[in-house]
Amino acid sequence: MSNPISSYLGLQADALPLREQRMKLIASNLANADTPGFQARDLDFNAALAAAARTREAGGQSPLRERADHIPLPGADALAPFEVARAAAQASLDGNSVDPDAERAAYGRAALEYRASLSFLESKVRTLLTAITGQ
Repeated sequence: MSNPISSYLGLQADALPLREQRMKLIASNLANADTPGFQARDLDFNAALAAAARTREAGGQSPLRERADHIPLPGADALAPFEVARAAAQASLDGNSVDPDAERAAYGRAALEYRASLSFLESKVRTLLTAITGQ
């Protein structure tokens, strides 16, 4: 059974935490720009969002589990299947695949997308408050 509030907020409610996780991955890439052998990672956002939407429609059951009676492991990262390695435009001699300029650009875009999702959710909440208070 789906939650009426999450149904009202729609896809943006699923997208906001995923955008936050993507920003964390990009920040991790930037933090490890000088770490030898570090491989840049990113989130397959569309696949993760589709899985989150399926979870919401299924009433909260994780689509990542193969069977409904499986118990999820504590601390297991549910987004790990959606992490992908980002290929380097120019390979480094120490094996690091982080391109700081590309990562900064990706972080800026991700921050903009996060802010857009947040603005959408804010407008939905304001509309709900207006309906509740009748003003």
